[in-house]
Amino acid sequence: MSNMNELMRQAARVQRKIAAIHEEMKAKEWTAKVAGDRVAATVTGERKVARIEVDEEFYKGEDREVVLDSIAAAINAAHEICEKEVEAEVAKATGGLKIPGLTG
Repeated sequence: MSNMNELMRQAARVQRKIAAIHEEMKAKEWTAKVAGDRVAATVTGERKVARIEVDEEFYKGEDREVVLDSIAAAINAAHEICEKEVEAEVAKATGGLKIPGLTG
């Protein structure tokens, strides 16, 4: 029974580490640039868009759909950067183990 108790304590420690990582990540921001760095999107660790920047010349000179697609691509790329960093930090805390319910 002591092995089970130790396993539960270890799981609780990992869960606390993961919760701390997620809290820490909430305060961070990630930026991705697309379209030759003419469009940038910044997202927060809370998965919210913080900023969108579009080069004025790009905005004026491109078709509306190209600009909108570039904005969407920048947002998606920034979210992907965020997700990868969060996943990497969680992997460090879990030793690379995928633990259902803990690592999400």
